[in-house]
Amino acid sequence: MNGVLIVTGGSRGIGAATARLAAGHGWDVCVGYRAEGAAAAEVVHSCEAHGVKALAVQTDVSIEADIVRLFEAADAELGPVRGLVNNAGIVDLQSRVEDMSAERIQRMLAVNVLGSFLCAREAVRRMSTARGGEGGAIVNVSSRAAVLGAPGEYVDYAASKAAVDALTIGLAREVAASGIRVNGVRAGLIDTTIHADGGEAGRVSRLAGTVPMQRGGRWRRSPRRSSGCCRRPPPMSPVRLLTSPAAAERALAAVSECGMSGSVSDQSGSLTGDALQRTAPS
Repeated sequence: MNGVLIVTGGSRGIGAATARLAAGHGWDVCVGYRAEGAAAAEVVHSCEAHGVKALAVQTDVSIEADIVRLFEAADAELGPVRGLVNNAGIVDLQSRVEDMSAERIQRMLAVNVLGSFLCAREAVRRMSTARGGEGGAIVNVSSRAAVLGAPGEYVDYAASKAAVDALTIGLAREVAASGIRVNGVRAGLIDTTIHADGGEAGRVSRLAGTVPMQRGGRWRRSPRRSSGCCRRPPPMSPVRLLTSPAAAERALAAVSECGMSGSVSDQSGSLTGDALQRTAPS
């Protein structure tokens, strides 16, 4: 399945890598970004180099009007939306719960939870066969923090990503009969700039020793290693935890493959080669 893919938070990290990878597989890409316009333009240029159409739209996903404008721009300039990667998200400075302000928590939930819901709503309105659409796929980028809780750092972020996991499972069951698949990717300890946003740019290096591979995960891989990411996986039960070698690859695979829905995939630097072998598509 190819067509138009919207990637929120697409100017850096996992979102940028997913947009570039999708373009390499023939998707036209709409990149949503909040502030980094130059970086978003660079992503668009990289996508266009693959011979596809690409567009960047400034979007604050905590604002409903911005989300509607994002989807309308994709409709008008690229065509019918067939895929959404709900990647936009924020953290805040590391803090204990007793020191968090209401404003901080509200902002975290507005971006990470409300934004994911509203983007999913707009995608379903366009993709649903019950509404005249042709079907499609939604991927919600979550975090291992949803399972681990992130104590002493950002429990609010962890709670927001747990809500995203619930959205993934519930929405998958709600729209399956309307031709829409919904899956999630729980990124683990991935070396992106989001750790600097939390006040500790070197967090991945500090925590590398806590994972068996003794390093954080990478948000992209070489074209040679990523070339198999869109092979069709075996049929999956409505809810199943998987492992995956790269966050961007897992996100694109979840968009592209018709054999899965309702899956929340764990993507983490803690994987061993044996674990990858057991779960790799045949």
